[in-house]
Amino acid sequence: MSNSESTFTLKTRSDLGATPKLNYWGAETEYGVLRNVLLGPVENYKWLKTSSVSKKSLRRKEKYDLNVAKQQYKEMVDAYASADVVVHTHKADPELPYQIFARDSSIMTPYGAIITNMAQWWRKGENYRAIETYKELGIPIYDFVTAGSFEGGDFNVIEPGCVLIGWEGEEGRSHLNAANQIKGWFEREGWEVFVTDIDPFYVHIDLMVVMLAEKLAAVCLDSTDPKVVNWLENKSIQIIPVPFQETIELGCNVVALGNDRVLLPKASKTLKSKLKAEGFVIYDPEISMITRGGGGVHCMCQSLRRDPT
Repeated sequence: MSNSESTFTLKTRSDLGATPKLNYWGAETEYGVLRNVLLGPVENYKWLKTSSVSKKSLRRKEKYDLNVAKQQYKEMVDAYASADVVVHTHKADPELPYQIFARDSSIMTPYGAIITNMAQWWRKGENYRAIETYKELGIPIYDFVTAGSFEGGDFNVIEPGCVLIGWEGEEGRSHLNAANQIKGWFEREGWEVFVTDIDPFYVHIDLMVVMLAEKLAAVCLDSTDPKVVNWLENKSIQIIPVPFQETIELGCNVVALGNDRVLLPKASKTLKSKLKAEGFVIYDPEISMITRGGGGVHCMCQSLRRDPT
């Protein structure tokens, strides 16, 4: 089935569950072979006081250079092309400097895209642009988050039919009410859902837990709740620890490309070394001008289509 056969609609979700899966688009995991990815534009990116990472960069008066950011962004896009991934991009909006982080404004599921509810006022317009993108691609909307703020970096699929959801409360990006709204949706679809709170310092749960392959995860043990670690281990998931300092530099915020291939930032030295020892193929663009604004390669991508595992 080609993407042209998809039909755009504003709600595919069945209130009782058993929502039909899409035939062409969709991702059941974070590690199936990635075929199509959605990125945000770099043209209007600049650092704002959005997170502990960007606040530190601004506090230290580090110099931001848009031209360098564009060069590094191109290096990342070229890495996707080298891995045979088709890249789609949101249309740039000059009022949305953090639109580059496409992970947050939506969540791709096997049933369609969830439109999230951005927490910070200067990012709320990203949700509207996301709807336009999905309409243009012919990808239907599963549903809209309405119970509170929630961002896509806090929705972390661990394996088919199993998701880890994070929330930070009023001081963070995702609220418990919204996390529970999504939990209810997916439990009615028959999924296992684990909801956990995280410290707002870490922004989203994908800063500290990311799947690399089937039964293999990168985890910052220094920042991840032991209950989450135990839950993963009880699923026989092997954990590769990522040091705290590299995690803060977005070194755990990586993208599995499938077939033992991973896209990670050049600064992720420990994880890169460990994955190479496991036989993984590594794509490691230099993206430090972007990460110092508070987001990594996983924050910048939304998996539109992955092969089933």
